Parts: sequence; structure tokens; C-alpha cells
Amino acid sequence: MTVASELSYFTSTDGELAYRESGAGDLVVLLHAGYVDHRLFDGQIPALVDAGHRVIAADVRGHGWSANASEPFRWADDLAGLLRHLEAGPAVLVGVSMGGLIATNTVLEHPDLVRAVVTCGAATGEFQYTDTWTRGIQAELARTLAAGDIEGWLDAFVRYVPGEHRTVDDIDPDILGRVREMGRHTLAKHTPDEKDWSVPVTDTFARAAEIAVPLLTLNGGLEPDDMLAAAERLAGTVSKGRAEVIDGVGHYLNLEKPEEFNGILLDFLRTL
Repeated sequence: MTVASELSYFTSTDGELAYRESGAGDLVVLLHAGYVDHRLFDGQIPALVDAGHRVIAADVRGHGWSANASEPFRWADDLAGLLRHLEAGPAVLVGVSMGGLIATNTVLEHPDLVRAVVTCGAATGEFQYTDTWTRGIQAELARTLAAGDIEGWLDAFVRYVPGEHRTVDDIDPDILGRVREMGRHTLAKHTPDEKDWSVPVTDTFARAAEIAVPLLTLNGGLEPDDMLAAAERLAGTVSKGRAEVIDGVGHYLNLEKPEEFNGILLDFLRTL
């Protein structure tokens, strides 16, 4: 069975948006990192379904099997449109990296659709990495993309997996292969000179105290210090916020330690 055959599609006002739906029960929506897709959560979906949850793993616009944008959009609005189309929610939103930003943006812009938030490798939309390691990767991604060097771009992209204090040689090759394949698939949808139609959600940290639902920041202990500090700050600002760390892993903590990640996530869901 191909991955595409497992997907359903929501016809938005600007193309079809793909998602994988499994299980039944209280709704959990999984939101992937930038340049990858719903397959990032292959290690989480069965555990959540077995625990009695309905799970939607979305391919956000411009990623995976979802349409690219041809007009201004916000990922939070896309997600709200999908949930309203399905007459679903409020949902627990679980996001990694860019997906974590989408989760916090959605709870700010569409609070009626959100029951709780888990954000990993992310804080709020204004956060910018200041460490030289992350900025170095970002610069290499921009350089290789502009040069059309796909393999060079993928080599830089997978450096996010180990984090600053390890190398790709320290990571299970299967994890690196999965990240590369997802990145390659999404990158193939785009051209270096295409217009970026995404519209940011503004003043997100200034508005974070408005978040009234439970919020968990869950991060790898090998994330840059400024990322961990921003997550702590977010958790301390939200009235029902808390922060947890999984030691010994970096940005893709759910890939490196899926059982520990799943255990913490399921414990959080049981408190709701």
C-alpha cells in the first residue's frame, strides 16, 4: 500500500490538503516539522490509537501530499478549516518544530477548536535562534537551495537531528534516511524562486497569557540553550503550562526516543 492511498483530502479554498486519520475517541492532531510530513509520527499514531484516541496527522500546506499555496494563507487557518470541515474538536494539538508553532498559533487564533497543546522544539512565532550552530545550518540550507544543490541541502537538513553536540554518525541511519526521504519529497514540490505566501501570526508571545488550555512544552535536552529557555518561558507564562525535557536527544525527540515520548504524551493526555 502506498502512503498516498492511506490519506484523505480536504478541499480548501486553495487546493487539497492531505491528512491521515486513524482510531476513535478523544481527538489528537499531530503537526509535523518543516519540510517533512505526517510520517514523522509513524511511531506515535499506533500508541495513541491503542490508548483510545482519534488521531489526525496532517500534511500542512506545501508539505507532503498537500497543495502548495497560490494565495496568502496561515497554517492555523488551514487547520481550523480542516477541523470544522470534519466537525471535529476541540482537539489536543501536538506539534514538533514548525508544527509546534502552528499549534500555539491555532490556540491563539481559534481557541474554540483547541483542548490542549503540546509543543516540541518550538515556543511562539516570534522566537528566533541566536546560537551560531543553528544559524550556520540555516545559512547552509539557504545557500544550497539557491544553488539547486538538493543533496547538499539534505546533508545540511539532517544535521538538525543530532543537535549541536553530536554528529550524524551518532544517529540511527534509519532515522536519518526517513528524514532525508521526507525532506526530499517536500522539496520536490517547490522551486527556489517561488513566492512565499505564508502570513505570520503576530504578537504571539505578547498574547501567550491568553492561552487558557493546558500546555506542555516537551523538548530534547540537546536543543540549543535559547530554545530550551524560550520553552520554559512559554510554559511559565501560560496559566496551565509546564515544561519537560527528554535527555540525550535533539530536535526530533519523537524519532530518537519514541517510547519515552509516547509515555510522556499519554500521561499528559490522561490529565485532561
